[in-house]
Amino acid sequence: MTTDETREQLLSALLDIAPEVDTDAIDDHAPLRRQVDLDSMDWLRFLRGVHQRFGVDIPEADYDKLQSLADLVGYVFSRTELRSRSSFS
Repeated sequence: MTTDETREQLLSALLDIAPEVDTDAIDDHAPLRRQVDLDSMDWLRFLRGVHQRFGVDIPEADYDKLQSLADLVGYVFSRTELRSRSSFS
């Protein structure tokens, strides 16, 4: 999976929680929660959806690192790539 595909899947997971969001208007480097007006419960539901969609564990200690869509793409992509590489070893 490429970073672009990861981004699209993350946006799809976001739309599962907030279908009214205009994903074309999202700035990849601005705080995502603020842009799409997610409260803490919706944010947790979104992160749970990311876990289910990608099979990536997101420890609570990492939540603060995941502020923007770019942060999420990098985080998820690096973990899915690592898992993909280790399965071929």
